[in-house]
Amino acid sequence: MIKTAAASLLMAMGLALGALCWPAPAAAQVSFSVTFGPPPLPVYEQPPLPAPGYIFIPGYWYYGPYGYYWVPGTWVEPPAAGLLWTPGYWGWSDGFYVWNPGYWAPQVGFYGGVVYGFGYFGHGYEGGYWRDRHFWYNREVNNITNVHVENVYSRTINNVTVNHVSYVGGPGGLTARPTAEEERVAHEHHVAPTRVQVQHREAAAAHPELVSSMNHGKPEIAATAKPANFQSQVVAASRAGGPVMVHARDLPKPETSPVAAAAPAAKPAANPGSQQAQHERQQQELQARQQELQARQQQERESLAQMQERDHAYMSQQNANARLQAAMEHQHRQQTEFLQQRHAAEMQGLRGSPPHAAAAPPPHAAPPAPAHGPPPAPRGEPPHR
Repeated sequence: MIKTAAASLLMAMGLALGALCWPAPAAAQVSFSVTFGPPPLPVYEQPPLPAPGYIFIPGYWYYGPYGYYWVPGTWVEPPAAGLLWTPGYWGWSDGFYVWNPGYWAPQVGFYGGVVYGFGYFGHGYEGGYWRDRHFWYNREVNNITNVHVENVYSRTINNVTVNHVSYVGGPGGLTARPTAEEERVAHEHHVAPTRVQVQHREAAAAHPELVSSMNHGKPEIAATAKPANFQSQVVAASRAGGPVMVHARDLPKPETSPVAAAAPAAKPAANPGSQQAQHERQQQELQARQQELQARQQQERESLAQMQERDHAYMSQQNANARLQAAMEHQHRQQTEFLQQRHAAEMQGLRGSPPHAAAAPPPHAAPPAPAHGPPPAPRGEPPHR
């Protein structure tokens, strides 16, 4: 008999995982959308160039059954001489974060203004160029210390703003727009990611420790010397690019009411019928409603944090495997994101409400409960086997 919500969660996830698999093999990445944005890009070093002719493909956040997971940066051989890689990127569209797949082409196109590094600084590519079917490496952005390469030059890149934001548009996103040249490249012939690149992404999907809710934005395998080889010559992230809110305990405390913070000093009472008296009453009402809302939201944060801690304790007792833990942490992150978004909407609605609006907070739905099992797949998620 299932006696706890955590036990119910464990059983539901165990049943679901029998049906869920990682994205099926495909010739190229698939465009799809998710309801919340990817984590910031982690900070990591580039592994050494394995052999002349390889081009470094920077790491990126992709999406699977357990949420965002890190696809490590790696060196790959281009499908043909003369082709350069345009990284994929996440973009905000109609309330969703949409994945725009990367591709090979003679020129580099738009990749959302995302500063992936290693030659990709928001627009264009500064890591190297082709000449006479040979690739020339910019030693300033490529690690070519372990291989003898004659096709080398130096070009320092200045005035680059590194913010680790991994998507364009939407709340907190980049504001980059494609240039006329990038628009032209977007409409020309592209070559899809190579089979090796797809295998590398699928191999990353098989590592639960690369899921953002497990590594909190700091993957243990941030880059590899060769695709799909996660055993040797791997580089760990030195730090996360920013906070990843997985649990309710990670959320910042409710902000202090600006009305309460700016409370005026005591002064003679105004005429009850005057405009000043009406304004003071309105401010007092707003302050009381804000304090009430903040107290309720803090209580909800604490309740969700306690529920998530109980899940952790039960999983530990059951010696759950890494995939079950990844599924649980993915659900925890969804619960936390839901709660944070609703609290922000409630506070914004309160500040924008008329002075004499009802003091009761707006109706709201509860965050997804752990006992309900794994969350549904996002709209347009890549097909599963």
